[in-house]
Amino acid sequence: MRVLLDHPNPFLLAHGGLQIQIEQTKKALEGLGVEVDFLHWWDSRQTTDLIHFFGRPHPAYIQQAKKKNIPVIFSDLLGGLSSRPPILRFIQKGIICMAQLTMPKEFTIRMGWASYQTAARVIALTPWEKHLMLELFGAHPDKVAVVPNGVERLFFQRGARKKRKNHLIATMTITEVKRPIELVRAAVLAKTKIRIFGLPYQRDGAYFRRFLDEVRQARPWVDYLGGIADRRRLAAEYRQAAGFVLLSSWESQSLSALEAAACGCPLLLSDLPWARSSFGDRASYAPLASSEVTAGFLRRFMEGIENAPKAEKVLSWEEVATCLIQVYREAMTCR
Repeated sequence: MRVLLDHPNPFLLAHGGLQIQIEQTKKALEGLGVEVDFLHWWDSRQTTDLIHFFGRPHPAYIQQAKKKNIPVIFSDLLGGLSSRPPILRFIQKGIICMAQLTMPKEFTIRMGWASYQTAARVIALTPWEKHLMLELFGAHPDKVAVVPNGVERLFFQRGARKKRKNHLIATMTITEVKRPIELVRAAVLAKTKIRIFGLPYQRDGAYFRRFLDEVRQARPWVDYLGGIADRRRLAAEYRQAAGFVLLSSWESQSLSALEAAACGCPLLLSDLPWARSSFGDRASYAPLASSEVTAGFLRRFMEGIENAPKAEKVLSWEEVATCLIQVYREAMTCR
């Protein structure tokens, strides 16, 4: 089987979980004997059995592939949409229906909504995202597969059990959607120690400067350690921490949360559908609220950390790749 991976945005412009997802998917598929390459837009001689597109492809992209008898599967991240309250999703559904009835076809095609009906398969990270794909975009139930993210094997290598330290860990891109400033303020109010790891999209950006100012004022409760390129060191940090916290305003499915869970960390997450859909009652939750309210949840989480629920099952990337291969085979059979 030969698979080409495609994605519209260069990694050099933005780092984050999607880059890890794509790179680890490629590595795991290759480990299972699949021939994988990135789609070279300049190379008309490339051949493939299937294209796996990360993002939402233009309907014309899918139609052109069909003419060459190449199935297109795409993985669309609906993090922002999945976090909206029901009334806003209802309004959005109405807007989509109205647009399809009244707007020029060229406009609706650009939105890519038709891709959900024409792609060979669509991959959702959680059952909640699958629900949204069916409800809002009219995807066919039999063509949407739920395949969660995975983690690298090194996060499962726990070794000898050691007593964890009295701090929480947070790993994230330092950007507004992850709400690190709110977390820093809550940690001070809760008198809870937190070690934060991650990089901003722009080191000279106004938000990152504000974040650094908040961290300086938050000592000794908050330590900001920058980014971690060494994955083994990151796994060691998870295993030393009492628990993991991520209070972002939206996610598709957090790789950081999965990695921390694989290392045995209890999780405190924003009470959003992606988190409930991923972890159910095996995590603790806090509402999106002020730092004062968040501080109460943070304090109670730390006080009850010994008895906090833990996720029981996280997939490895190899297990994810096995699921993807099955989806690929189904798509190739139906072309």
